[in-house]
Amino acid sequence: MYESSAYTQIGSFEQVKNIRMYKTYVAKPGEVERVWYVVDAADQTLGRLATRIATVLRGKHKPQYTPHEDVGDFVIVVNAEKVKVTGNKLDQKKYYWHTGYPGGIRERTLRRQLELHPERVIEHAVKGMLPRGPLGRRQLKKLKIYSGPEHPHEGQQPKPFEL
Repeated sequence: MYESSAYTQIGSFEQVKNIRMYKTYVAKPGEVERVWYVVDAADQTLGRLATRIATVLRGKHKPQYTPHEDVGDFVIVVNAEKVKVTGNKLDQKKYYWHTGYPGGIRERTLRRQLELHPERVIEHAVKGMLPRGPLGRRQLKKLKIYSGPEHPHEGQQPKPFEL
């Protein structure tokens, strides 16, 4: 009846009908349980820290990970001003932005950015590791960064996240 190679390897068509097919699990937004984590960025390498944070924000550390749904957890980063970088990045890495005016391109070195806005350094690094579009923007909103050791999220009872 069916002479396909797949059927001849398994057996008859009747045996093929009885094979159990498992469906892929897809997380639904209502059944996702969110956990709050606190990360101490003191003496952590910027890129390695950012990859671990992006993994938690996306939810890839959970068995319920679904690429097209936001299943990640909240991350609180403290001591952002004490993050470390390797090599000569403090003076060679530059951050660019445009003011919107003609000739309004601006640049700032990593050293100066850490002095003025250390939160933006970690946010910029993590943002580059998240997906582009509405999903990535939703995931980035779950990232809370503070330059000092204090944060206002004690009510959420965050767990320490070991890197």
